[in-house]
Amino acid sequence: MKFVLQHEVMPVGRTYLDWNATTPLRPEAKAAMVAAMDLVGNPSSVHAEGRAAKGLIEQARKDVAAALGADGADVIFTSSATEAAALALAGKGIACAGIEHDAVRSWCDERLAVDGNGTVTVDDPATSALQLANSETGVIQTLPEGLFLTDATQAIGKIPFAFNWCGATMAVVSAHKLGGPKGVGALVVKRGTEIAAQIKGGGQEMGRRSGTENVVGIAGFAAAARAAQSDLEQGVVGRVEKLRKILENTIAESAKETIFVGKDANRLPNTSCFVTPGWKGETQVMVMDLAGFAVSAGSACSSGKVKTSAALAAMGFDREQAGCALRVSLGPDTSEDEALAFADAWSREYEKFRARGR
Repeated sequence: MKFVLQHEVMPVGRTYLDWNATTPLRPEAKAAMVAAMDLVGNPSSVHAEGRAAKGLIEQARKDVAAALGADGADVIFTSSATEAAALALAGKGIACAGIEHDAVRSWCDERLAVDGNGTVTVDDPATSALQLANSETGVIQTLPEGLFLTDATQAIGKIPFAFNWCGATMAVVSAHKLGGPKGVGALVVKRGTEIAAQIKGGGQEMGRRSGTENVVGIAGFAAAARAAQSDLEQGVVGRVEKLRKILENTIAESAKETIFVGKDANRLPNTSCFVTPGWKGETQVMVMDLAGFAVSAGSACSSGKVKTSAALAAMGFDREQAGCALRVSLGPDTSEDEALAFADAWSREYEKFRARGR
């Protein structure tokens, strides 16, 4: 019997506005991955084929480090940002706030205070983790000097970042948030920082993360990081921020009661999170999906389930309000027509919602 592997391709005419969940694969990353597929050797082998694969990884390490403003030897490749967070935080008893991604919160003691704008107060940086930017609200934090760890996953490629100057001892990053492939991330550490391996075996990644390296994924990660940094330097982000403002202004005119989360804080240029009282975020996601727009009700990392946002709860929103949040995240490929089309479609659906008497 012959099995055919089927997959769903995004239909023509749809608009993708969920870039914080994952980004489309950049052409540069795809090309680098295809080229890497031709490398036969295991990076741990000493023959020519193995050395070629190893050489690609080490060049990629330098490229990722350069894009992050770090030193090459301080980039530890992992399978994801989630694994990178576990590698840094397991068993450490580090403090964090309720706005952190589950990958960080799962390992930390949730005891840092958050205000209504999503800004966190850090009492002891050396024993604390603080994300650089929130995936749901886009709120950007000011990192204190000596911070134990920052989750920089959502910030890379969207705002300027240099690990060597950010004040943190370690940073977590992910390839698929900046146009690279899924299934590869990195933990960036200051030179001399001791890291105890959580995955033991062949001693790859300088003895800090065993397992044969994902050569293809790492190649794509490096290419995407270079391209994302180039976009940032060329001012692409400024155009995206303009689109976000257009989108928010249009929605605000249609729904006066809508609350834009973190509007008085410094936010990522591409991210808009808003609460429309009484209109469930899950319902909005489904309605907009039928209208041809991919958006979300919060973080995508919930095994496909829509759940109440811990980040919004930490900011003071009650359960009902948090359940009415919608997140729209734009990308460098988003056009003004697409942003306006979404805002117009959302406004029409909002009028239907009001007409039904909620």
